[in-house]
Amino acid sequence: MLLPLGAAAGLAMLAAAAGQSFAQESTQGRLSGLSLSGKEPIQIESDKLEVRESENVAIFTGNVSVVQGPTLLKSGKMTVYYAKDGGSATTGSANIDRLEVDGKVYVKSETQVATGDRGTFDMKTEILVLSGKEVVLSEGDNVLVGCKLTVQMKSGEAQVDGCKKGESGSGRVMMSITPGSTPEAKTP
Repeated sequence: MLLPLGAAAGLAMLAAAAGQSFAQESTQGRLSGLSLSGKEPIQIESDKLEVRESENVAIFTGNVSVVQGPTLLKSGKMTVYYAKDGGSATTGSANIDRLEVDGKVYVKSETQVATGDRGTFDMKTEILVLSGKEVVLSEGDNVLVGCKLTVQMKSGEAQVDGCKKGESGSGRVMMSITPGSTPEAKTP
């Protein structure tokens, strides 16, 4: 089923280099190449689609796959919330308020991968949040690990928060950088 979900591209393009500094609870940086793309068609596949027209909700469950150009989003469930006065969820012509994805979220762009347990994208504020027991961003050999990634889509600014002590370790963000390992660094 094809839907005009430009926001799905935002979820699929979230993984990027998130800065090059360590901090105790969070690290802030600017994501490169992160943008919304409403120009390319979006292909959504799932085992089941439930449309609740009266609630302005469409729920995709079971092996959800969203593809737009070179970006891919996979999850167990994706819920699309439509604006109350924004058209019809059945036809996909409605204005989208927000997206929520759950169940081992996997996002891949051309060179970057992000994983987490759940994600949300608010269309009005253009804020993306990927969270879970462990959120991992990687590009080549470079890896960033935390428990929450918050991205301001308009500016490309991002913040990664560490896990609370006891949940998944020390409460710190972990970053491993290999100089020259990103595609940009390898170009002459």
